[in-house]
Amino acid sequence: MPLTVPPQPGVAQLKPYVPGKPVEEVQREYGLTDVIKLASNENPLGPSPRAVAAMQAALSGVNFYPDGASYTLTHALARYHNVTPAQVAVGNGEDGLIQELCMAFLDEESEVIVSRSSFPIYDTYTHLMRARLIKTPLREYGLDLEAMAAAITPRTRLIFVCNPNNPTGTIVTAAEVEAFLAQVPETALVVFDEAYVHFVDSDAYPDTLPYVREGRPNVIVLRTFSKAYGLSGVRVGYGIAVPEVITLLNTVKEPFAVNALAQAAAVAALEDTDFVQQTVALTRAGRDYLYREFDRLGLRTIRSHTNFVLVEFGPQAPQVIQRLLERGVIVRPCAAYDLPTFARVTVGTPEQNARLVKTLAEVC
Repeated sequence: MPLTVPPQPGVAQLKPYVPGKPVEEVQREYGLTDVIKLASNENPLGPSPRAVAAMQAALSGVNFYPDGASYTLTHALARYHNVTPAQVAVGNGEDGLIQELCMAFLDEESEVIVSRSSFPIYDTYTHLMRARLIKTPLREYGLDLEAMAAAITPRTRLIFVCNPNNPTGTIVTAAEVEAFLAQVPETALVVFDEAYVHFVDSDAYPDTLPYVREGRPNVIVLRTFSKAYGLSGVRVGYGIAVPEVITLLNTVKEPFAVNALAQAAAVAALEDTDFVQQTVALTRAGRDYLYREFDRLGLRTIRSHTNFVLVEFGPQAPQVIQRLLERGVIVRPCAAYDLPTFARVTVGTPEQNARLVKTLAEVC
């Protein structure tokens, strides 16, 4: 029976987000038992041990609704980043905060600036709010802040700067950010998405939090517990901005957006510096190993500041990715990111990285 209730017009422009294939799905589909997933930039070491202990302790209280204000987590984040609690918003992953930003600031008359080949959730919520999406080109596989600045109009309300960028792994520098912000009017909010900040190894990377501490009203910094802390499965992210922006996000957010286990896990993980250091060390060593092996196989890579590597397979990329899948190695196709000849490969454990390379040598 056809749908009789007309949908919201913005829905027609949406393309559902397609995550990396789950291990269980690949096992069922191909009759495999030994499958590794290197598609979604998850932490191969698992979750922070302190976070696991905190969730176990919190289990007996899940019959109660969580703290809607996330008081303990908000205050912990404020102390950690040397800001006030009024400058912190927590959400159901970074995705939830991106949705809240679009709900709070966009309408049919608004414009949003994003880069090509960046995180597609920006596009999704822009379309849902029926705002106009403006995409600027990449420059050497990185965001072109000059092009983004040139695209600003009086209708621009949000500018998403994914730094490091997903899926290319590139960064924009502190000097580039400073020059860019000098051109952004106060009527446009710059969203620095720093989901992969822990993995950056560059003196040129910008420290954006001082902009918030100094009271700049049109900057928000987003971060997540999904990557370095290993908490992708409980979904918790946060944003830091001036109190006026945070108040708007808290106004539009869903009730109890961050569940009780996620709140407990995030508070504990924030103190687990040993685990984060171990994760970062493993990632950087694995990243270097993949560079060497991909070079040996004659495959071009884009140098990354994240826990993944973008590798070019050429026109046969879909076939290579499929053959890897059939052998129990899941990597991420990048056609949806306008990079059809590339795959995004998460840095895994040494054993997982070696298996990827061995399998890739076989299928190529």
